Amino acid sequence: MKAFEYAVAKNERGVHTAINRGYKVKAGGIDLLDLMKERIESPDKLVSVLAVDSLGGVRETDDHIEVGALVTLEALTVDPLVAKIAPALADSVRQAATAQIRAVATVGGNICQRPRCWYFRSKEHHCLKKGGATCFAVEGDNTYHAMYGRGPCHIVHASNVATALRALEGEVAASNGTDERVIGADRFFVTPDRSMYAENTLDDDEVVTKIRIPKSIGRNAYVDLKEKQSFDWPLASAAVAEVDGKWNVVLGAVAPVPWYSKEATAVLRDAGEVNDSVAERVADAALKDAEPMSRNAWRLKLVRAAVRRAVLMADGKEID
Repeated sequence: MKAFEYAVAKNERGVHTAINRGYKVKAGGIDLLDLMKERIESPDKLVSVLAVDSLGGVRETDDHIEVGALVTLEALTVDPLVAKIAPALADSVRQAATAQIRAVATVGGNICQRPRCWYFRSKEHHCLKKGGATCFAVEGDNTYHAMYGRGPCHIVHASNVATALRALEGEVAASNGTDERVIGADRFFVTPDRSMYAENTLDDDEVVTKIRIPKSIGRNAYVDLKEKQSFDWPLASAAVAEVDGKWNVVLGAVAPVPWYSKEATAVLRDAGEVNDSVAERVADAALKDAEPMSRNAWRLKLVRAAVRRAVLMADGKEID
């Protein structure tokens, strides 16, 4: 890791002044420091935003719950308002990483983290996402790569929060220091065919200020399955949520974005009630547009299991 200048912003104005002077934003720094150690990122200047109080806290408005970008994952798991209205959001980070990382990692950083693809993270591989000519996962080891989305880059989105946020019809607020815009989660995350070098629609001068979820949420749940259920990345996950009386089914860890399953959603919306048979049919429907690669088709069984469990959990039923 090379040497860099370091500054601390005390307010949002200071953050944007630093950005305009070429500083890169650092919050918890979990992903950024990894990228710097791996030589994927080599910023000359960093500005910490951890002292900016306006970017923290959980607030309730007439229509939304607003979670500040600097709220830590650990704080999100225990917030009573989030637990009451959106348990899927709390559960999406409850078992993420370790307690030590959850105490530092932030919500804003979680939804903006870069891909965990081992080819992207390797300085020896000049992959498609780094300006190269090919996605090495196509002919290489694609065990943990995408099974939905058709490439051309076969990353999977690394954020648990993003999966829940998409199912809950949440939004991301971002500011450039002058104007704030609110972006629906269905538009915030973008596939590589639309944006090869970024995973979201943030402009270079924008910073995430908060995420918002509607208070019109009904039943909801999140499930993820891992090789080990502690301190590991999901092999597959599913978030199921009822918003304004209509269900959404979103898959995580299997596509370059949180994957909204139109087929599974349609089955659940048409079902009328939730029972074991419906959960099975929703889970089957979630596999219909899958396109597994040479080494990862086995994970489709986990996708199916995660969807089935999430549907039943959302309705308060016990799972096996």
